[in-house]
Amino acid sequence: MDTRTYNTSQTNQVIVTLEDGAVLSEIRKALLLIRGVASVRVAHGDNIVTPTLRTKIRKARKESADGETIVCSTPEEMQQYFDSL
Repeated sequence: MDTRTYNTSQTNQVIVTLEDGAVLSEIRKALLLIRGVASVRVAHGDNIVTPTLRTKIRKARKESADGETIVCSTPEEMQQYFDSL
C-alpha cells in the first residue's frame, strides 16, 4: 500500500493512500485537473513529514534562531568538534 501526500500552494494538505501504485500517474494527472490544485507531490513512506517530525523541525529551527546550536563551516571543523566530545 503506497501513501502519497499532496500539497497546494496555500499549505492545505490532502493525503491519499493508494493500494495499487500502478495507478499513481493517472491519479496525479486527475488531481492536477481539479480547479485550485496548484501542484501534486509524491512522497514515499520514508519521506512523509509526520506531525511529530514537524514539531521536532520547529523546535530545531527555534533553537537555531536562538543561537542554541553548534555551527561548523567545514567538514574538518565538524570532525574536530566530534573528536572533542
